[in-house]
Amino acid sequence: MRILALAHNHPGLQPGGTEVVARNLFRAMRDRMPGIEGMFLAAATAALREPHPGTLLQAAPGGRADEALIHLPHFDRFFLSQPDTHGLAATLGAVMETVRPDIIHLHHPLQFGVETLSLLRLLAPSRTRIVVTLHDYFAICPREGQLLRGDGRLCGGPSLDGCRRCVPDRPSADFVLRQLSLRDALSVADALIAPSRFLRDRFVEAGWDAGRIAVLPNAVPDDRPAAPHRAVLPGARRDRFAFLGHINRFKGSLVALAASARLSAEGVPHRLALHGGTAYQPEAFLSEFGAALAAAPAARHHGPYDAPELPRLIAAADWVVVPSIWYENAPLVVLEAFRHRRPVICGDAGGMAELVRDGVDGLHAPIGDAEGWAEVMARAAGEPGLWERLVEGIRAPPDLDAMASAHLDLYRRLLRRGRAMSAPAIAAAA
Repeated sequence: MRILALAHNHPGLQPGGTEVVARNLFRAMRDRMPGIEGMFLAAATAALREPHPGTLLQAAPGGRADEALIHLPHFDRFFLSQPDTHGLAATLGAVMETVRPDIIHLHHPLQFGVETLSLLRLLAPSRTRIVVTLHDYFAICPREGQLLRGDGRLCGGPSLDGCRRCVPDRPSADFVLRQLSLRDALSVADALIAPSRFLRDRFVEAGWDAGRIAVLPNAVPDDRPAAPHRAVLPGARRDRFAFLGHINRFKGSLVALAASARLSAEGVPHRLALHGGTAYQPEAFLSEFGAALAAAPAARHHGPYDAPELPRLIAAADWVVVPSIWYENAPLVVLEAFRHRRPVICGDAGGMAELVRDGVDGLHAPIGDAEGWAEVMARAAGEPGLWERLVEGIRAPPDLDAMASAHLDLYRRLLRRGRAMSAPAIAAAA
């Protein structure tokens, strides 16, 4: 089988969750599964890598022959549209001749644009099947795909009036056109994938066909030893918390810091370590983050980290916190925490709450509520036997081989049954 995988960035340039999952999946299939060939093609902009004059293609970080960057400088984030179809057609045509894919897997329409799906269908051999993973809510939410209202409240789903309130500078017609164009563009795909049931259900509630969406969970590598648990004396408190991820407003670092400040004010001993970079964040947020950090004496920001450092960082923690103020989809940090047998405290809705079983392998806290988070963290640090019981409840997350096998099974079903594959058959791959 020959696979062309496309992602809106390369994790060697920006290690976001979607980029990491997309490349890990491709590498697991390409390197570990017999008979799998292909290419991983990642979009790039000049902000992360300067293009070579005269060509859209460039070698990807790491220098692998089966990975490349494609420079796409123009993109409309509202309509998820890529206007440079002429240059893209020529480049993708050459890629298609080289790869001759049986499967094209698009991991996000960002940078590539939804028009690229129709372009790929025209350029690809007739036998080729197209798969799209819905890694977030971009296709149904015009406000950066987060289903988060302008006032910070969670959004139950798109509506014309609600979307206009969130994006007031757009006329009503734009929202209708966006909805129609995205649904029409994604109908070109032979199957859609959601990494969580929660995400699938949000799309179904927005009018998408549930039968076209297979739920295939994400996975994390298991090629490094699990981080040992921190040595403590019998009966000692498990009161060290770790935040791992991008430092931005939506990942909830401000919520975690406010909760930590409350605990310190109440005399609750604990430590909060924040690991993650602040690149590309607006000055207003950075100022707010600095003030929140200064007000939380038990918290420390340790800056960005690389993936190989993760076991060492987790080894110093008893709990991993995921205080995101939006629903999330299937955050990798939860899987990494479970991989290293750390219970997780996360928001009480969305894909993160789907992964973490409250009272079984972690605890739920009210999304965006610092006071509620402080109460849950105080319980986590102080309740005798709770940490041990939750550790025992942790199930090992899927590994990359399992994720690759599940995707290959779906690919093979599509290739066997062709474009007439029924909706129940797609859903049966979940």
